[in-house]
Amino acid sequence: MYPKVSSQHFQSLFNSAESGLKVLLSTDSKKKDHNMQDIDWTKIMVGEEKWGFLIEIAIRTILMYFIILTGLRLLGKRGVGQLSVFEMVVIISLGSAAGDPMFYKEIGLMVPLAVFAIIVGAYRLTTYLMAKSKRFDDLVEGKATYIIEEGMFSVNEFRKEALAQDEFFSELRQQGVSHLGQVKTAILETSGCVSIFFLSDEEVQPGLPIMPKEFALASKIVDRDGLYACSFCGKVQPVSKGQQTECASCKRDEWVKADNRPRIK
Repeated sequence: MYPKVSSQHFQSLFNSAESGLKVLLSTDSKKKDHNMQDIDWTKIMVGEEKWGFLIEIAIRTILMYFIILTGLRLLGKRGVGQLSVFEMVVIISLGSAAGDPMFYKEIGLMVPLAVFAIIVGAYRLTTYLMAKSKRFDDLVEGKATYIIEEGMFSVNEFRKEALAQDEFFSELRQQGVSHLGQVKTAILETSGCVSIFFLSDEEVQPGLPIMPKEFALASKIVDRDGLYACSFCGKVQPVSKGQQTECASCKRDEWVKADNRPRIK
């Protein structure tokens, strides 16, 4: 026989469990509130500094802004697209020197001023020596490189440059070139820009297509006789159907049907 349990006893057990649950939930809620109070929002927003330091940052930033403008003015009026590697190094150096004093109170503004003076002075001295010595100029700036001559790649020169074929083709397409037969000369300048000299419509000759869909059709065996351009150097020569032919210039054997359409202006 099981012992009899009265309804009053059940009610007492239920009330005890309910009270314990309320205490547990109350304790957990207090812990969460305490954890939220432990978050230091001032430290999150401004770090170890006081809010008043933001005013100092604003003053430092405005002063450095005008110092940077002065430094760039002393460097000259060339646009960003015309900057050589040497000049890009100078600009990056100025930016690095200008950044820290804006928000590090340990660094006074005289420090970047001294750095700016040294960098601008070194730049002026370097450009003076470049103007006086062609050899020094070539050492610092490098030389312009002929990439295309008479509708063909200058393979030896192209290999010297850190320039992918797809990247170069993209540059040509942006200037309205659809095949190399439209180009008399293309020069990679020391600034990284490409100067293109076009043939007139009457002088356009068959050349290597550089449009993605047409260039993707390159193959070693062609399906019909005709003029084809070497996919590597751009040389155009007759290729016979079904025969594997070697390029007379670079000795490669992959071909694309030559295009002779004039440039769309």
